[in-house]
Amino acid sequence: MIEELAVVVKIDNHQVWVESGQTGACGGCLQKTSCTTNVIGSVLKKKSVPVDCDIPVKIGDSVMVAIDENLLLSASLLLYLLPLIALFIGAGIADGLLDNSTSADLWIAASAIVSFLLSLWLINKVQKLLMLSIRRPVVVKKL
Repeated sequence: MIEELAVVVKIDNHQVWVESGQTGACGGCLQKTSCTTNVIGSVLKKKSVPVDCDIPVKIGDSVMVAIDENLLLSASLLLYLLPLIALFIGAGIADGLLDNSTSADLWIAASAIVSFLLSLWLINKVQKLLMLSIRRPVVVKKL
């Protein structure tokens, strides 16, 4: 299990919404001006994530949230490998169907991009169905 410190921001039945806290190194590091992690963290808004919770908590509590490594690995493969495979398949299909005309390279590139974007769209649509069938992150302890 991979664990992360988080803060409870909302409570609904047995589900709590948490936001990940900043790591200790990011708060006191002397390299803030040249660190890309600090820049990215300041630009992106914090996002609340729903997690399952059987422990009594209240808003503002610090909790330890855990997620299964296999779930994280399969989600990473789905998000990174599937669009890449779709890109190559789209380019390969277009290359096989087109003859060696002057604009064949343009059509192959367009087909690759369209198949890549289509795979991202499908992942986004199927994501909600996959989340219902797999285990979600859980709160393991209150700090």
